Amino acid sequence: MAFFELWRKRASVRVVDGSPLPWLLNTVAHCARNLERSGRRYRALLDRAPVAVPVAHDQDDSGVLAALKRLPEREQSVVVLSVLEGYSEREVAQALGVPAGTVKSRLARAKARLREDLSSLEGARA
Repeated sequence: MAFFELWRKRASVRVVDGSPLPWLLNTVAHCARNLERSGRRYRALLDRAPVAVPVAHDQDDSGVLAALKRLPEREQSVVVLSVLEGYSEREVAQALGVPAGTVKSRLARAKARLREDLSSLEGARA
């Protein structure tokens, strides 16, 4: 990372006795601190992430849980984190490592599938 920064800022790097080494050492130290700080934030986010709690299947009279289980895993995780657990789209995106726009599209797709599934269930019961 330091060499990329050196190349990116090559016009403004302070050279000491013809060598960029002092600048590089300083940049490496800053990069290491930034990576450590980022890692701490990521671990804290993972610690706050919900842990899956097993639910007995015979308690689901409405069929919602079954409809949720039929969703693809990517969409299930977005629904659980955002709708059931109440995390913001930005937090869900960070937890899953995807862009916020992807979270929005997966959530919209999942809601449409659930709506369709549950409306067909209601039609079958009536």
